Amino acid sequence: MKKTVISIEDVVTSFDETIVHDHITLSVNEGEIYGLLGFSGSGKSTLLKEMIMLLRPQSGSIQVLGNDVLNINSSDAVELKKRFGVLFQSGALFSSLNVAENIGITLKEYTDLPKELIDVIVKARINMVGLPEHAGSLYPSELSGGMIKRVALARALSMDPEILFLDEPTSGLDPVGAEEFEQLIVGLRDLLGFTVVMVTHDLNLIMNIVDRFSVLFEQKVIAEGSYDEVTGLDHPVINKFFKGAKGTMRLSK
Repeated sequence: MKKTVISIEDVVTSFDETIVHDHITLSVNEGEIYGLLGFSGSGKSTLLKEMIMLLRPQSGSIQVLGNDVLNINSSDAVELKKRFGVLFQSGALFSSLNVAENIGITLKEYTDLPKELIDVIVKARINMVGLPEHAGSLYPSELSGGMIKRVALARALSMDPEILFLDEPTSGLDPVGAEEFEQLIVGLRDLLGFTVVMVTHDLNLIMNIVDRFSVLFEQKVIAEGSYDEVTGLDHPVINKFFKGAKGTMRLSK
């Protein structure tokens, strides 16, 4: 049986009178690329933030790598954060730090490694994500959108995470850049063996690299499974996503 690394059961989330999640349940298996798909405002990014302990639902259970993140003490939370990496939609790079400093900041904060070793790891990560070595001295303002994504990915991988969380990883990229980034994620997953959880509304990502995914609609998970399993369902929302004119057009690109 596949090992479950994330288990979400009956999660309810609301902001004031607005219900975002209404008893959501899903699970992520070790080593897979798992997608959270939904229209804007469906609660995808909110759910990811709950997994990484930036937000807290009103009720339910969230288990990440065997830890109950809703009932975890501060020291265990710090240790758990060392075991996953996060790439936010904007990249969230520090504008006052150069690329090498941005990538190395997590190592500097969470480890006692000497600067010389951190520098070696940073250079390896720069190379791993397909950036030239001289990129380490550049500042975020000097980078293209695609380079920012790669730097943010290198930073997310700096601690050799067991889980990589991605929030709209191809947002803002042109079709060629998006496809290259897709293949980079798959190649690194295959090489390093981590699990990927990604928030996306990019149907090409779902079709091309995701192993399983959930579809969120009207506060609930309306489907979960492989691409063939989900698209084989006769559900109006699934049909709108994958079988409508725009969905078909995007998937064919």
